[in-house]
Amino acid sequence: MATESTNTAETQTGGSGKTIALVLAAVAVVLFILGLMGDYAPEGGGLSIDPMSQFEVSPLFGGDELNWFVPSNVTLWMGIAIAAVAALLVMGTRGRAVIPGRSQSMAELVYGFVHKMVEDVAGKDALPYFPYIFTAFLYIVFANVLGLIPASFTTTSHAAVTVTLALTVFISVTVIGFAKNGVGFLSLFWLTSAPLILRPVLAVIEVILYFARPVSHSVRLFGAIAAGHAVMKVFAGFAGAALIAPLAIAGMVAIYALELLVAVLQAYVFTILTCVYLKDALHPHH
Repeated sequence: MATESTNTAETQTGGSGKTIALVLAAVAVVLFILGLMGDYAPEGGGLSIDPMSQFEVSPLFGGDELNWFVPSNVTLWMGIAIAAVAALLVMGTRGRAVIPGRSQSMAELVYGFVHKMVEDVAGKDALPYFPYIFTAFLYIVFANVLGLIPASFTTTSHAAVTVTLALTVFISVTVIGFAKNGVGFLSLFWLTSAPLILRPVLAVIEVILYFARPVSHSVRLFGAIAAGHAVMKVFAGFAGAALIAPLAIAGMVAIYALELLVAVLQAYVFTILTCVYLKDALHPHH
């Protein structure tokens, strides 16, 4: 009888604990949605929608003048993203436990995922360049996800950031291609499988496409992120109208969930394209 009473009490305690957790989670979701509305809703209420105002770069410590040495909101959130990457990889794995905890498991899962991607796409010859690819992937993921927090700033919604990342890949891959293959790297542009008479024309097209890589590589990332945030701003603006407010809020929640997927997907696309470009540099004849 005593054992049955104890089990019943434990079951009731467990059930009440789950109920409290669900209530707290529901409250957190509601507060988060309110935070999103406060972050994206236009000032003054109504339907005055300015979806581009959220992308303004402003000095971190007040003032209107921006120079290269002035810390801005971009600087702050880039630093936070870097700190988040360091926290996951350094703090999360400092124990090196045989049976890993949650943070170590997450770090090892991401490490294995990107390592396999580099090896499968670019080959084992590309593994010496894995640390940079892995760091770039994590930075883009954290920058995208942190930008979805209310009152935050999305650094990857600015072309200056994504162009810098893309140019770093482009220049590095080009240098690696010439360093590994010498003049033979130019065979990347000479399609031996095409008819001889078409090869010069195709070579010109291949060169143009090669130099267009950093453009497409950067625009794809910042365009997708900026577009998602702009759409959320538009839905938040419509939330100011009482008749369509419920639909606007539901739309915001749906788009927010989609943006979480896009945040990770765009980091994956940027990383896998980096692997493809690296493969071309290491094996231009294939």
